[in-house]
Amino acid sequence: MKKKPREHYIVDGYNVINSWPELIALRGDLSEARDRLVHILAEYGAYEKYNMTVVFDALFTVDEEHVEKVNEHLEVVYTGKGETADSYIERLAYESVRRGREVHVVTSDGAEQSVILGAGAYRHPSKEFHRLVRKTKKEIRDKYLGKVVLPVSRNEIASRVDAATLAKLDALRKGK
Repeated sequence: MKKKPREHYIVDGYNVINSWPELIALRGDLSEARDRLVHILAEYGAYEKYNMTVVFDALFTVDEEHVEKVNEHLEVVYTGKGETADSYIERLAYESVRRGREVHVVTSDGAEQSVILGAGAYRHPSKEFHRLVRKTKKEIRDKYLGKVVLPVSRNEIASRVDAATLAKLDALRKGK
């Protein structure tokens, strides 16, 4: 039996940064905002078993397209000179759907959403995707951390050492 390929999520990076509250707060340092988004997507994709591609515009750069492979299932794309993230995302979504993959595109750009739907991919507005990610993060916390219970009493060394040792430690503490 052939294993079903992972669903592929393509994320419009700056669109998400400009719509998620915790990332909007970091817009003064875009590098930090990008890193935080990539970290969030890595965790989400790993837990849900999705392949993730996050695309950032580099429209006004002189650099060529640059792809960073974060792990086996997450890559970060910086578009090359003269190419928008939208055009890259549309092309990648179209090619992926044609290869038989289930593709989801995360963006709140209305024009891009129309093209994506026409290509046969699913669309997720950035804020809706934010709710999904937060729900998954809570599920991860609940599943792996469970309810954290702190001890009712203090755990002091005095209850575990003999009187002579306790007297020596007290002398050291007092500087005698």
